[in-house]
Amino acid sequence: MEQKDNIEKPDSNENVENPEAMNNEPNKDSNDMHVNPEASAHSENAAQDDSQEKDGGLGRRARRRHAERQMEELTQKVEQMGAKLQEMNEKYMRVYSEYDNYRKRTSKEKTDLILNGGKDIIKLMLPIVDDMERALANMADGDAAKEGMALIHKNMLNALSQKGLKPMDAKGQKFDENFHEAITQIPAPSPEAKGMVIDVVKKGYFLNDEVLRFAQVVVGC
Repeated sequence: MEQKDNIEKPDSNENVENPEAMNNEPNKDSNDMHVNPEASAHSENAAQDDSQEKDGGLGRRARRRHAERQMEELTQKVEQMGAKLQEMNEKYMRVYSEYDNYRKRTSKEKTDLILNGGKDIIKLMLPIVDDMERALANMADGDAAKEGMALIHKNMLNALSQKGLKPMDAKGQKFDENFHEAITQIPAPSPEAKGMVIDVVKKGYFLNDEVLRFAQVVVGC
């Protein structure tokens, strides 16, 4: 019995854990589970910065594409306006050229009308002048009628010359089809007379330096 009593009983204090240690372990675990607020805020800010950076990059690309599209549209509009301007300039030049030609043509017509307005009347009077000259050629010198006829002939030629009429000097000139009309040909009296106007059958006239009537001539051959 004494031996049983002598059996050492385990110390209850050794089997009992230190209450402070037991209390500290849960606190340690709770500290491990606790998140630092500053670190969490920093992480959130970093995430927001990354998101904003991504959004900013997308926004810049979108703005760049939009600017490129606007530039293309403006370029197309400028090209279209340039084409329209060129077309309008070509139309203006055509209209201006047509108007300038019309102005020159009408101005020339007016000038011709002023200078040659009586062309038909003067041309009708030329046969009268021819008759007066033939009459004077057949009248005897010293005849009072001849003197009167000569005076009338002179006054008529003076009046017609004021309108631009000028007689053509054809006799002795080289034949020119631009001024002369060959009625006949005769043997030339000399080698130098070949192709020359030997005689004038009907006198030619200029009106303002233009041929009003061709001279009818005899040409040496």
